[in-house]
Amino acid sequence: MHKLMVIASVVFELGVEQAFSLKDKRRVIFGLKARLKNKFNIAVSETGSHDIWNRAEIAVVTVSAERQHAESMLSAVMDFVESYGEVEVISINEEIF
Repeated sequence: MHKLMVIASVVFELGVEQAFSLKDKRRVIFGLKARLKNKFNIAVSETGSHDIWNRAEIAVVTVSAERQHAESMLSAVMDFVESYGEVEVISINEEIF
């Protein structure tokens, strides 16, 4: 018997207001990505706004056998990013498949 697989993703558009160069932004985003990977064991990638020094877009993806677990994981990730002091969340786009 096959179990269904749930794929959950969230894309954050972030402001990095204390960054004054691409190097500053990359330092902040690298730290955020590392903390997300270590804390939640999820896939994280910078997916947009690569050449804008005070903006970033990151995507987070997790796979689970249960929808409730995937939703819970995304909720915890969103809470973590929203409370991360070095970025401001501009928008969040969540999808579950």
